[in-house]
Amino acid sequence: MNTTPRNWDAQTYSQVSAPQQAWAQEQFARIGRLNGDEVILDAGCGSGNVTAQLTEMVPDGRVYAVDYSPAMVQHTQALLGDRVTASCQDLQELELPEPVDLIFSNATFHWIPDHQKLFNALHRALKPGGRLVAQCGGKGNIDQFRAVADTVAAQPPFAEHVKDDKPWLYADASETHNRLAQAGFTEIDTWLAPRPTTLDDPRPFITTVCLLPMLNQLPDTLHDQFIDQVLATTGAPLTLDYVRLNMTARRAG
Repeated sequence: MNTTPRNWDAQTYSQVSAPQQAWAQEQFARIGRLNGDEVILDAGCGSGNVTAQLTEMVPDGRVYAVDYSPAMVQHTQALLGDRVTASCQDLQELELPEPVDLIFSNATFHWIPDHQKLFNALHRALKPGGRLVAQCGGKGNIDQFRAVADTVAAQPPFAEHVKDDKPWLYADASETHNRLAQAGFTEIDTWLAPRPTTLDDPRPFITTVCLLPMLNQLPDTLHDQFIDQVLATTGAPLTLDYVRLNMTARRAG
């Protein structure tokens, strides 16, 4: 079962996701030149801002956008209309109408608990010779912030509500390389890259992204108090110690 939080605020995410959009630009450079008629999968489309840029790369092609959150899928479809085919799916059980030339993913895979099952599904979705270009949270990702949030969550009145469930997997480069190889990928490259990010206005970002799994467990009446205590503990300015796990690979032709 996918334990990815489903209760995403797509509208707010679209407004606060500048860090994620910046990471996507790094990946676009790795895609290189396309013919313009390729079929692309955006695996974890979020609110559709990055998906929109993918559609511009393939004016004569097709883009499929998949996300586990119904709110994100609805926002993407409303934003892009017939420029994209959006669907709500668990990427571990991915099914598409046709194989694709390129799978792109940004800031998603760490929300998926079984990376081997994920990579197996992505490999099946690619055409022979098709490529995977992806980035997600990697080993060490926002460890300092997670430690603060865990400490606050362990205190009353939050402790009775927040379970010690971790709906994320921050893998390292070597184990990711091995999993991709086991799934059948070739030409594999995986690496970790630190991306410390200072937030000018941290509250909406951590509410919408970092603290979402905990907030989903808390009564609405405790949300503001929890966020206040986390921010008071981290202090200002808040710099999140992001670490990105990058991967490129190909399905053999």
